[in-house]
Amino acid sequence: MPRSVNAVASRARRKKLMKQTKGQFGRRKNVWTVAKNAYEKGQSYAYRDRRNKKRTFRGLWIQRINAGAREFGMSYSVFMGKLHENNINLSRKVLADLAMNNPEAFKAIVDAVK
Repeated sequence: MPRSVNAVASRARRKKLMKQTKGQFGRRKNVWTVAKNAYEKGQSYAYRDRRNKKRTFRGLWIQRINAGAREFGMSYSVFMGKLHENNINLSRKVLADLAMNNPEAFKAIVDAVK
């Protein structure tokens, strides 16, 4: 019996992946084996970095809160400790936004915990 291959499906599969790598540099965009490796690597980075993004944003918020708190003579750790003591439940995301974009409100929070 002759060997049966589904050229339509395999071509479609390749086309789909080549469309994904469009815009990449060099052979990554037009050579099948290189493009396949580049695509798989990119997908693994995307998966990993969806988790890392959360860590980096938390670090950024902490830096912004620290900078805001130090303007009023308080370190980040002391500020966060006093927030918890006074049962002020604001997320780091909100506190960082206030420290950056609304310094008067952030000052009011600092005064409330002092």
